[in-house]
Amino acid sequence: MADDGSDGSFGPSELGTKEYWDAAYEREKRNFEDSGDVGEIWFGEDCMERIVAWFRKGSLVQTDSRILDIGSGNGAMLVEMAKEGFTSLTGMDYSQPSVDLAVNIAESENVNITFQRADILSTDDPIFSVDRFDVCTDKGTYDAISLSPDDAAQKRQTYVSHVHKLLRDSGLLVITSCNWTKDELLEHFSSGFESVDEIRHPTFMFGGKTGTTTTSIVFRKIDR
Repeated sequence: MADDGSDGSFGPSELGTKEYWDAAYEREKRNFEDSGDVGEIWFGEDCMERIVAWFRKGSLVQTDSRILDIGSGNGAMLVEMAKEGFTSLTGMDYSQPSVDLAVNIAESENVNITFQRADILSTDDPIFSVDRFDVCTDKGTYDAISLSPDDAAQKRQTYVSHVHKLLRDSGLLVITSCNWTKDELLEHFSSGFESVDEIRHPTFMFGGKTGTTTTSIVFRKIDR
């Protein structure tokens, strides 16, 4: 949940810097080469499995839909989706060590996934010139951008605009956050998107109120 900043933003953190993620994935890449350890699964394996289950059981996405994972990290979620029969998978991350790790893991699992270095905040990257995607997924990247020490509020707006560009008409964004509530995400994506579904995660009771540590919303692209 957001703090009490005037724009609902968070304080800056090293988690919002490219330097942090380059160093983290460089370590994880070495660990994988040494021991086969794929590294951290962002938000945990249970969360990942619930998201993949939504894709597998739902009617909004087909197995041949063009799916882009924004901030794909070690590629673990795309690997699981490939094992479930999804055939057109692309991962993008602005950290080259992350891309290298994801490629190595996918090869070790014998699955066909395209990974490339690209920054969601920069339309100069070639990925913005290819055909649009049917689905974009995000598990933690929007959260990391929200922690940027350099004008995070503007970067969040840029993120929304660029995801809109990457999606075909009526394409879907499946976004998962541990920083923002459902109502906050609905507000942030109110321009150019409409909510069509929610992936449920375990809830907890505190102070007489029910909440959840993780929120997953499915948005559909609409005209801005």
